[in-house]
Amino acid sequence: MLLSLDNATKMFAEKIIFMGASLKIEEGDRIGLVGVNGAGKSTLLNVLEGSLPLEQGERAARSGLSLGFLRQDSGLDGQNTIWEEMRGVFRPLLDAQAKAGRIAAQMGQYTDRSSPGYLALSEEYNRLQSYFEVNEGYNIDVKIRTILNGMGFADKDADTPCDTLSGGEKTRLALARLLLSDPELLMLDEPTNHLDFATLQWLETYLQSYRGAIVVVSHDRYFLDQLCTRIWEVAHLRVTPYKGNYTRYMHTREMLYERQLKEYEMYQQRVTKLSDFVARNKVRASTAALARSREKEIERMEPVKQPPKPLNPARISFFFERDPVKDVLHVEGLSLRAGGGPSGRLLCSDVSFDLLRGEKVALVGSNGVGKSTFLKTLIGQLKPEAGRIQWGRNVKVSYFEQGQVGLTGFKTVLEELWDRYPQSHEQDLRNLLGGLLFSGETIYKRVDMLSGGEKARLKFAIMMYEEGNVLLLDEPTNHLDLATREALDRALIAYEGTILAVSHDRYLLSRMPGRIVEMHPDGFVSYRGNYEDYLAQRSAADAAQAASQPAEGPAGPEAAAGSGKSATEYHRTKKQRAEAAARKKRLFEVEQEISDLEAAIQLEQGKLSDPEISRDYQKVTELCANIDRLRVSLSERMDEWAGLSE
Repeated sequence: MLLSLDNATKMFAEKIIFMGASLKIEEGDRIGLVGVNGAGKSTLLNVLEGSLPLEQGERAARSGLSLGFLRQDSGLDGQNTIWEEMRGVFRPLLDAQAKAGRIAAQMGQYTDRSSPGYLALSEEYNRLQSYFEVNEGYNIDVKIRTILNGMGFADKDADTPCDTLSGGEKTRLALARLLLSDPELLMLDEPTNHLDFATLQWLETYLQSYRGAIVVVSHDRYFLDQLCTRIWEVAHLRVTPYKGNYTRYMHTREMLYERQLKEYEMYQQRVTKLSDFVARNKVRASTAALARSREKEIERMEPVKQPPKPLNPARISFFFERDPVKDVLHVEGLSLRAGGGPSGRLLCSDVSFDLLRGEKVALVGSNGVGKSTFLKTLIGQLKPEAGRIQWGRNVKVSYFEQGQVGLTGFKTVLEELWDRYPQSHEQDLRNLLGGLLFSGETIYKRVDMLSGGEKARLKFAIMMYEEGNVLLLDEPTNHLDLATREALDRALIAYEGTILAVSHDRYLLSRMPGRIVEMHPDGFVSYRGNYEDYLAQRSAADAAQAASQPAEGPAGPEAAAGSGKSATEYHRTKKQRAEAAARKKRLFEVEQEISDLEAAIQLEQGKLSDPEISRDYQKVTELCANIDRLRVSLSERMDEWAGLSE
């Protein structure tokens, strides 16, 4: 055990953030913290770190525990260069190396190597050298370059001063520095901000094999799925642990709520039935004893609390009245430039692109390649360097732009919407805003006082009134909490119009698009399918390109030896392929068993609503016992599924 909380309660002023939390972090844990914005996730991280005290309960950490904490947007300042900042992580090793060098110089001045002075220096030199070698001091530069390349600094001059980096670069460098420090417990608050796809994939792979434990707060659901084996939900003043990754947590939470609600309803029905019997029979002499017996039965019953309702998610839905023509958009020979004059930078040239009615397309590419510029050029906010953009007839575009752009800061939330649609009834506007979680006094909040998530929800409200048949979306899930991201996912999947979206949200990209287009300076490359299909097609294309290169050595075990691998490792790979095939087959079987068990539980639960059965206590008891047995089997299959999916 690395760290634990026992019956922990944390408050700010009179407000309880969480209470009664008993949690443990074990070696090798991969824990994701989830909850709505403001629930207390960052507070919990600070409590775990020890920088915030508890009002009640205890925090215990293993003696000598090394802990690294990346806070939100905690970039580096200071005058060091990138290389100096990274080498600073290894200061004790570098100091030992420098000291060993000075001692070696002193030893060279001795002619008598048997003298006490020489022997003392020699002993100290050997100790320092041993310390340097055991801690892989000779690999310091290799480690630094590996981390910097993975975190997207491959093309950045290592002598660049840190104070000249952008905010996003400083945050990435802070994360790189933290990874180099290699703590036993790594705590990360939104580490995926400012990362492109390549860096995200590298970070996921690195963290999956990280030898320490990890606790991470992230709104990146795909990242949580790939990395985490446990989820802690901060909600309703509690911290509730769940097994599995994010997707399994969502499924388990829904099942758990339905079960608890059913148990509560059955308890209420039973209490009501017994109470009604007592009320009708306690005044009759012939049935008074029986009524008292029922009263005692009620007293003996273990109370069942009503489960807290899941927080209402935002209600988002996009509709339109009129279909556009089949060819929604045609782009030909387009060239884009960032900035004007001689300092301007050519983003792309001679690009062609087509969008058809009903298509859902995601536009991806490295940061700075020009994705947002492309969207702004499509709607006429920016002028192209060259080329032609032609929208089809009856196209009505609704555009989601990042940040506060397009909103009026001094207006209230209600005014922002009402001034755009003055013919609308106030109650209709209030209802729409209420569905987007603007309730009570929040509709009178000034726009410039809104959080990033609130501004995004206000923009969704405007888009819902616009009724566009083509949606252009520029990073729509940025700043949204997980529940609102889920609601937006469902809305975009259900939308019957055309979508062109720029997004780094890989969970959304795995569910919504039917085509992914990758933007490069020399053009667009189109891939059919969702994010997983995109990765597979890119991988296949890379493999084909590699295969087309001249062979540099023999195949088989000889090639493995030439690459630094033993023949044993080569043959083990073949065995692993067979094991992977068996694992995949069993995974399919388990998924089918889970589906069958869920159907059986649903069927049995349906019987509980049968009046004949619900009036028979014995039958209800037997039915609930059978449902419990099915749920135990389902839980076992889910655990097996989680193990096979890792």
